[in-house]
Amino acid sequence: MYQDLKQACYEANMQLPKLGLVLFTFGNASVVDRQNRVFAIKPSGVPYETLRPEDIVIVDFANKIVEGTKRPSSDTKTHAVLYAHWEHIGGIVHTHSTYATAWAQAQLDIPILGTTHADHLTVDVPCAPPMSDQLIQGDYEHQTGWQILNEFQRRGLTPEEVEMVLIGNHAPFTWGKTVDKAVYNSAVLEEIARMAYLSCTLRPGVPRLKDALIRKHYERKHGAGSYYGQ
Repeated sequence: MYQDLKQACYEANMQLPKLGLVLFTFGNASVVDRQNRVFAIKPSGVPYETLRPEDIVIVDFANKIVEGTKRPSSDTKTHAVLYAHWEHIGGIVHTHSTYATAWAQAQLDIPILGTTHADHLTVDVPCAPPMSDQLIQGDYEHQTGWQILNEFQRRGLTPEEVEMVLIGNHAPFTWGKTVDKAVYNSAVLEEIARMAYLSCTLRPGVPRLKDALIRKHYERKHGAGSYYGQ
């Protein structure tokens, strides 16, 4: 019943090492089936070089295994919270990619400094503050999902306009209407993070990108009068 969903999830996961976004087993991708309220996710701790489509686990929004013989990713509860509350996302990716994770460990937003960033969003990449000790000792992965939701609500952001986030002291999550877009966003986030790190190293206090350039680059790809591409 879920073979196509498993295959899509498998293919998305296999893109992560190819793009240099994961090392060993440090990451996962998931794909949602809204009609059946389930999602496919990578099994926990399985190396990418041995991963097979049949290893992918199907889980419902209450974290119950629907199909599969392996334990799902340890981050499954985080994915479940986001799918349950953000109805327009179709795929989620979590990595520990080097530069994005460095910004997360520094507990810093990634500032919008250049047009590559502005091609994809009009604000800094948000970094949610580290979780409290009480929540860490509780249902940690579930609370990580709420950490993301609460930070977006606090900042007045929507998952449609900002498809990426950093978790303070942890690492990035990205999402999109499809899992392919979530993978794309993960790669874009890592490149934005690398560029911003290099820019801030070369020129501490580098100024934020001008608003006119932010609007121009975003609108030419995403606005009503967009003209980028075929």
